[in-house]
Amino acid sequence: MANRREVLAGLLAVGIAPRASWADAGSPDYLTAARRPDRAYTLCGLTEAGTLVFEVPLPGRGHAAAAHPTAPLAVAFARRPGQFALVIDCATGQQVARLDAPDGRHFYGHGAFSADGRILYTTENDFGAARGMIGLWAASEGFRRIGEVASGGVGPHEMLRLPGRDDLVIANGGIETHPDTGRAKLNLPLMRPNLTYLSPDGAVRDQVELDRALHQNSIRHLDAMPSGEVAFAMQWEGPNEVHPPLLGRHRQGTDPDLFLAPDTYQAQLEGYAGSVAFSQDGTAVAITSPRGGVVHAFSAETGDFLNALNATDVCGIAAGNSAPFAVTTGIGVIGLWEILNGWASNQLERAFDNHLIKLG
Repeated sequence: MANRREVLAGLLAVGIAPRASWADAGSPDYLTAARRPDRAYTLCGLTEAGTLVFEVPLPGRGHAAAAHPTAPLAVAFARRPGQFALVIDCATGQQVARLDAPDGRHFYGHGAFSADGRILYTTENDFGAARGMIGLWAASEGFRRIGEVASGGVGPHEMLRLPGRDDLVIANGGIETHPDTGRAKLNLPLMRPNLTYLSPDGAVRDQVELDRALHQNSIRHLDAMPSGEVAFAMQWEGPNEVHPPLLGRHRQGTDPDLFLAPDTYQAQLEGYAGSVAFSQDGTAVAITSPRGGVVHAFSAETGDFLNALNATDVCGIAAGNSAPFAVTTGIGVIGLWEILNGWASNQLERAFDNHLIKLG
């Protein structure tokens, strides 16, 4: 493993000064992809008050971003199935590098850095073999691709590095796709989503599947607490009249717990959770549904349903600093939700995409 001096030397080689920090990029609280009124696509830095502190262009629609742990560096991923990921110095707005998916692969829109920032991990589809892969890229060597490991399933979507360590947790959605058929889902009767935990060398530390009756509940998005507890959001690919749980909680070595709202509220979600987040203090966890235009919050400890927030085309969510949750919508709203005491919001002339990435 490289030491800090080697890491910083490598980052210097690709244009990131060691003294640079997120303060040099305007001290954003969050990253998100967006579309401007002129229909140009961008990566934005936002404060939780709704101030746009920087904006850099993207060549197409973005999905999510991976933030470097120390430098003001972000990797912006194309919407899946995507072939590009751009490494951006958010302090200068300059593109540092462009990652192109290898032949026979495409990106899934998410990635994560190692704790020291030396390695970038990317979720990928090996569509010829119908298997998920994790690409490894050396940030300290100009983001050169240096290897890959199996994701432990089909259709890996979001991936996180667990806080305080270099183990990864991966949401293998279980859905087979192929670029020749666009976003068509090719294996719905046979899909087997799972949650997989990998060591940095690709060894499986733990893997869990849902009960067979829920095999069409695609595990898609993740958040994690410093304790290692993971929340996962799901998207139902089964019959429309069924309203299964779309939020789960898991700790390695245990069975997953699934959270379900009262029937009327659960039906609001229309079988689709777009993103998930723990509150900063870990007492609450929430999912968004852009299809239902609603956010649901639960007690992270007991799974009790706490409240719902109605918001048109809501999808992005992350822990807030001054409220339990910050949320963004496809019609340009960024707001802070107090769960039981309403929310305060700001409107920007941007269509925010699916995810809100918290910095720090």
